[in-house]
Amino acid sequence: MAENLRIKRASAAPARGDGRRILVDRLWPRGKTRESLKLDLWLRDIAPSTPLRQWFGHDPAKWNEFRKRYFAELKKNPAVSTLREFAAKGTVTLVFAASDTEHCNAVALREYLQR
Repeated sequence: MAENLRIKRASAAPARGDGRRILVDRLWPRGKTRESLKLDLWLRDIAPSTPLRQWFGHDPAKWNEFRKRYFAELKKNPAVSTLREFAAKGTVTLVFAASDTEHCNAVALREYLQR
């Protein structure tokens, strides 16, 4: 399944090799239309809770604690099984809007799913 999970910023152009494109943010990416994102699904329930997202604030110093807290949320999240099912059938690209491509929920989510 590891090779089936990709991540891509919402600002990057969709590509044929993306497979199923799933937006994994709770908030819609600013300035983007549904047509421009070419999404198969917006799975907002897989995103970190609003309190966790606000606490983290994309602060790299909080990254390890954010991952720990987010993984705890994901353990109880039924949307995880939806993503696993899609990944078992082919390539899935987790689409996200954050500008930090190393410290964002999509990176943490991919890590969680690959475990």
